[in-house]
Amino acid sequence: VQQISGMLMELFQRARLEKPGQVDPRATEFTLSLLAAMYDRSGKGYIKTRSAAAALIALSGDTLLAKYRAFFQLYAVPGGKAALITRGALRSLLTDLNQIPAIVGESCTLSCVEIATHSCFHGVPNSAIVEEKFLSWLRSEPAVLLWLPTCYRLSATEMVSHQARCR
Repeated sequence: VQQISGMLMELFQRARLEKPGQVDPRATEFTLSLLAAMYDRSGKGYIKTRSAAAALIALSGDTLLAKYRAFFQLYAVPGGKAALITRGALRSLLTDLNQIPAIVGESCTLSCVEIATHSCFHGVPNSAIVEEKFLSWLRSEPAVLLWLPTCYRLSATEMVSHQARCR
């Protein structure tokens, strides 16, 4: 938790310099509290860095494609010419990401993760997939992660304004 706290302090310090007045002074504290609630339910003071990174990527303001690519880079393993996502790595990613909706009571069962993993690897004879297959599967908006593009769309439309007047 100390290591993650230090990284968050640095992250939010940079954000304060880039966007003065737009970053809450307690952002590190709030974010660390959220990450602990998601990934350290036992209160042992241990959060996997990769799990925390996945949550920060998911909650970032970046585009869906950029998030999906970052997930791939975070969970991929070297595979000769190209990095690959294994079934185990995909299960870990989905389990980590599903802690986000779980924090607000919208949890997914372990069988949801297994069904999603099976659908991603459907028709794949190998035990791992390349980035393009992974991205294609995520673009199909699998049910287990439907909350992610939904939240992205809501966030993207927050600042949209138009000249029409509603009655």
